[in-house]
Amino acid sequence: MGVLLSQQAAAQSSNPAARYSKTPMGYLIVLRQGDQVVEELEKFAAAEKIPSASIQGQGFVKVEFGYWNAKTKKFDPKTFEGELSGLTGSIAWKDGKPSIHAHGVVAGADFVAYAGHILKAQVGTGSLEIFVNVNDKKLERFVDPAIEANVLSVDGSKK
Repeated sequence: MGVLLSQQAAAQSSNPAARYSKTPMGYLIVLRQGDQVVEELEKFAAAEKIPSASIQGQGFVKVEFGYWNAKTKKFDPKTFEGELSGLTGSIAWKDGKPSIHAHGVVAGADFVAYAGHILKAQVGTGSLEIFVNVNDKKLERFVDPAIEANVLSVDGSKK
């Protein structure tokens, strides 16, 4: 990992303990117990005007995963609480607002792991560390009518 720069800024958060720090590759975000993960990432991306980014992280969460049901065009949700051993995803923009697409793997005390699309997550006991690798190109998401789901456009087109 790169050396963290000394520049730190308070995240725009309802929880003053939430914070982020600039790094050579982007940012390190440390969220605290009770923070809403997706909402904090959206606030951060808007405040820092992040054009697009990849994210990865780990920590403790209560998470609602979704499994995309192609027939119903909806997520089938299920909630888990435990150690988030892997968070991966992207930050892009949709309709002028930050759009977070994240997946995760969480395990409980029994070491059984579950994974899925993160619909929502709240930091549990402890913290959640998220590394943000910023890209210089602004990326947009759009709803692909053929599959009725959000899709990332890498060239600005909606196809």
